[in-house]
Amino acid sequence: MLKTTHKIFLAFLLVLTVTFGVQAQESEQAEVAAKGVEPGSTEGAETGSADPAVIDAGAALFKNNCAVCHSAGSDVIVGPGLKGITGKRSEGWLIKWIKNSQALIQSGDADAIAIYNEYNKQAMPSFASLSDDDVKAILAYVDAQANVAAAAPTTVAGPEGAAPGANVGTDAIGAIGGYLDIVLVVLIIVLIVLVVTLLLITSLLKNYLNKNRQLDEADNEIVNQRFDFSKIYKSKAVRTLVLLIFVVVLVDLGLDKMMGIGIQQGYAPKQPIAFSHKLHAGEHQIDCSYCHTTVYESKSASIPSANICMNCHSQIKKESPEIQKIYRAIERNKPIEWVRIHNLPDLSYFNHSQHTQVGGVECQTCHGPIQEMDVVYQYSPLTMGWCIDCHRETPLNTEGNAYYDNLVKLHEQSSKGAFTVASNGGTECSKCHY
Repeated sequence: MLKTTHKIFLAFLLVLTVTFGVQAQESEQAEVAAKGVEPGSTEGAETGSADPAVIDAGAALFKNNCAVCHSAGSDVIVGPGLKGITGKRSEGWLIKWIKNSQALIQSGDADAIAIYNEYNKQAMPSFASLSDDDVKAILAYVDAQANVAAAAPTTVAGPEGAAPGANVGTDAIGAIGGYLDIVLVVLIIVLIVLVVTLLLITSLLKNYLNKNRQLDEADNEIVNQRFDFSKIYKSKAVRTLVLLIFVVVLVDLGLDKMMGIGIQQGYAPKQPIAFSHKLHAGEHQIDCSYCHTTVYESKSASIPSANICMNCHSQIKKESPEIQKIYRAIERNKPIEWVRIHNLPDLSYFNHSQHTQVGGVECQTCHGPIQEMDVVYQYSPLTMGWCIDCHRETPLNTEGNAYYDNLVKLHEQSSKGAFTVASNGGTECSKCHY
């Protein structure tokens, strides 16, 4: 009986060990696949034939310009998935299509017209600001992602599969929550092992006493008494463990709630006029800067005045109840009281023109697929970590700008990665907090 019990106990421990070993191996494989490196390969090995620096630059360009409408895999978002696109189209054709798809369609290109018709004649934004090298870097990144997916044994869910902007930039917060979850699991396992161990010891002692000792009636009653479950929850050790688990759960939940204070991702307040960006920016292709007139020139993107609305609606849908609200605002000489959606704390400095005009950042990078929103909501978390992640990943266009020549040389001497906003001091505290 003793040997059998030992075997059961050792088997239980072996199951736990194997389980944690498999989980650790799966985590390692997931981490390796997320980095784009085959298991067992050396860190920094090239993915495909492209330069890793080019792939890194392409990854940032893809996330900033393409990820709103396209996936690097086979999934259709707004437009088609780009997996294998370089095998279907020539590089020259792809450069023309990405930089100005409408010009290619108007030239009579059969492939361009077919794609345009297949996706309900939804116009793809032009990216004339991208150089040929930028487009090639994007294509290299797409090819690299296809190679990674082919090499990985399983599909790993991660940031690439999440919606753009899903990276909330709270990695440290997530790590703390993860550690608490691990502590909670460990405590539960310890409690289970403790209970099983006590039951095994009790069974061993009971069998030993019954077989090897002459017990009087009183002792026999004690030894062979029925198990009293009340003794478990009355035990100080068990109560302490349960209390500790309860405290850890409360701390974990409380920490998650506290770290979410001030993050208004998904916030979609009701506006005084039911304005649809999907209709205006999507179907009618009205450029963002037509209404938000200072988005390329000023710190603020500006709220459109009623006069801008009336440029069209003095003739179009004049009798609409929503348009009549604009007329009443003009008659009363009062501004329309739009509800602000995207709010940054007063301690943070953000300049729209620095990002849109100088950096060439598209509106969708931060605001999401605004052209698809009937009701605008806060798409990105707008946290400090989210901004810093973007600065670390976004390469600077230094071509033709002598200001960056020495900085780029110094960067290349000390780093093999792309020259990003962070490389130019974009993560210094004083950049955003004066």
